[in-house]
Amino acid sequence: MNSELTRWTGPEGLPRFDLIGDADFAPAFDRELAAAEAAMEAIAANPEPASFQNTVAAMETADEGLNRVLSVFYTLASVDSTAARQALQRDFAPRLAEYGSKISMDPRLFARVRLVADQAEALPAEDRRIVELALRDLTRAGAGLSGAARDRMAEIRSRMAVLTTQFAQNVLADERDYVLPVPQDRLAGLPDWLVRAMRAAARERGLDGQVVTLNRSLIVPFLEHAEDRALREVAFRAWTARGSGQGAGGEATSNLPLIAEILSLRHERAQILGYPDFATYKLEPEMAGTPARVRDLLDRVWKPATRRAAEDQAKLVALAREDGVNGPFEAWDWRFYSQRLLRREHDVDPDEVKPYLTLDAMLGAVFDVAGRLFGLKFHPIDAPLWSNDVRAWRVTRDGRLMAVFVGDYFARPGKRSGAWCSSLQSQHRIGAGQRAIVVNVCNFTPPEEPGRPAFLSWDDAHTLFHEFGHATHHILSDVAWPSISGTSVAQDFVELPSQLYEHWLEQPQVLDAHARHNVTGAPIPADLRDRVIAAGKADAGFSTTEYLESALVDLALHRGDPPADPMARQAEFLAELGAPDAIPMRHASPHFAHVFAGDSYASGYYSYLWSEVMDADAFAAFEETGDIFDAETARRLEDTILSRGGSAPADQLWIAFRQRMPGIDPLLKGRGLA
Repeated sequence: MNSELTRWTGPEGLPRFDLIGDADFAPAFDRELAAAEAAMEAIAANPEPASFQNTVAAMETADEGLNRVLSVFYTLASVDSTAARQALQRDFAPRLAEYGSKISMDPRLFARVRLVADQAEALPAEDRRIVELALRDLTRAGAGLSGAARDRMAEIRSRMAVLTTQFAQNVLADERDYVLPVPQDRLAGLPDWLVRAMRAAARERGLDGQVVTLNRSLIVPFLEHAEDRALREVAFRAWTARGSGQGAGGEATSNLPLIAEILSLRHERAQILGYPDFATYKLEPEMAGTPARVRDLLDRVWKPATRRAAEDQAKLVALAREDGVNGPFEAWDWRFYSQRLLRREHDVDPDEVKPYLTLDAMLGAVFDVAGRLFGLKFHPIDAPLWSNDVRAWRVTRDGRLMAVFVGDYFARPGKRSGAWCSSLQSQHRIGAGQRAIVVNVCNFTPPEEPGRPAFLSWDDAHTLFHEFGHATHHILSDVAWPSISGTSVAQDFVELPSQLYEHWLEQPQVLDAHARHNVTGAPIPADLRDRVIAAGKADAGFSTTEYLESALVDLALHRGDPPADPMARQAEFLAELGAPDAIPMRHASPHFAHVFAGDSYASGYYSYLWSEVMDADAFAAFEETGDIFDAETARRLEDTILSRGGSAPADQLWIAFRQRMPGIDPLLKGRGLA
């Protein structure tokens, strides 16, 4: 077995990706899975009376080697998917599900954890917390089941692992395989930088001319700028067809049958455990607690969002009429005319802003904010990673290692779309302890040529800050146990640090210091800066409505009995809701990876909005001091939330920071919907 998969020897403890090949994963997985199973069996079969140390603490490290192998593998599978890696995913998924079932449904482990829980009062707070969570997770996984119910639960877990893996691979295939050639005579309206990016995408695929792909960094600006309405329609339909059977892969990549089966199995699992439906089961441990509370929040934002969207649509239709578009105003028209309205009402041209928003400049801003708030410093590391354009930094405070941070920022074929934060290694204090190795992944348009700057849109800059907000949750984590480290918190609390961090991008003092012209070095003009910040809320009706549609459909599909035809239910529900025809869901079900490529956000896509209620209130705590970098408020944020991980329930952490629960008004004001 390649020992580099479990004993990382790169700079600052990073894996040596240059020494790891696809052929190494299967033997490493086999060995470490067997080792983890043996370690868990030893805990379950221990003849000694159950104690915190020989049971719950031992479970924390039982599969450490397996986790190290999988963290490397799944990082590579998401940033550089290949046929070999997809085949390994399909092999690993049911075996990992079987392993999970053995642990979570082992009556011996369940009995030992219950005994520890009965005697947990004398334990330190973090120790009590992991006992509480271990018992909760085992109970919710079905450890108390027996006979046929127990066997069926194991079958469901195994089948779900296969289905969710296939769902993700189908979406990736449609995204990877689609290209729309755009002839030279149909480039009207497209800025030079976008045309160059389209030509680079063509060259990357061995094609001539210029193409649109389904990478967000290309498709969105194309829809915003292309004057050719027919081409906009073709591109938009391809983008929204991913996973539907109408995408690049046709029926071979259709997720429709997978969705129906996933919903049915989730419902069955919830009912076996005594819950009426999956939404009720899933939300029980979250801050929201119940589907009714989630629906109440979403409904309270829906009315002001759709009212604002209707007002904006009337203006956009008027612009379309000026162009002679007399038929229905369509979804592929919205972004194009929204950009025109932006220029007319706010005198903002996104292309005017881009020269000031290079990736390096915005990374400087991200790191500067982290330094001013938390005293963090970032030192580049020369390390062999999975691509030459991936970078790494050593993160220190007062000379002490806090974490290692890795950034993979550019789109490329085989890379999963979107943006995310993950960790190769979590912080904990077991033994000598370890610091986090945290990874931010984005899909920005790469530089036109090597050595040239990479330019970000305003949305891209927000994404950069958002994902780094997640990274701070890992970097500042200071807990005893890996299971409560970093972002291991309630799903509707996890977006608080990321969305809070975005607020600093919009502060004049941050932009004045870092948004500098890539050629002249001049700071962004104050007037342009202010117009850009103001324009950030210009299309809030659209962005909020498309998000709410996805969140509401996610909740609806998981409440009550599972629909026989999920797409029909989706259409029926949107009609009941009165959803605008020109604003489709941000993520339609066939490519809704948040919900169907795993369980994390299933019945939980609302969590972005739930967290936004808190992030708006949290930033207000800084504003109330008169200093957005107030040292005492930053220290309290770190001490009560960012360093604490999941060491206490989310509502307790929030109240420790803010002394009260948040209200919805700062959210509506922040989105420009008040």
